[in-house]
Amino acid sequence: MNKIFLIGNLTRDPELNVVSTGVSVCRFSIAVSRKYANSEGNRETDFINIVAWRGLADNCAKYLKKGNKVAVSGSLQTRSYENKEGVKVNVFEVVAEDVEFLTSKAQAESETVKDDQVAELQPVEDDDLPF
Repeated sequence: MNKIFLIGNLTRDPELNVVSTGVSVCRFSIAVSRKYANSEGNRETDFINIVAWRGLADNCAKYLKKGNKVAVSGSLQTRSYENKEGVKVNVFEVVAEDVEFLTSKAQAESETVKDDQVAELQPVEDDDLPF
């Protein structure tokens, strides 16, 4: 049985592409913290590549952004290729069957509002301060 469940935060905005057959594919990665701390007392983090296809890919690209928390269920897939130096590289990625958006719409919007508010800040003259 090949089944994997992960909960983590997106490390970058999703990238949506369309393959030659017209099928959507969305790639993103999530940061997943390990349950136990290492010898220095720090919890290590793994960065997992996720691939979603078709309608799920479209939804991920439309609604997810860097920092969002997601739950992903799917299967682990491996592939290999030879890089420019002729070295064989193995790639591990999760092919998503389901992606649950755990960051609420209100949280995502409040982060956007904060960003907009920062962009609108104006300098304050010392004479305008009440103290």
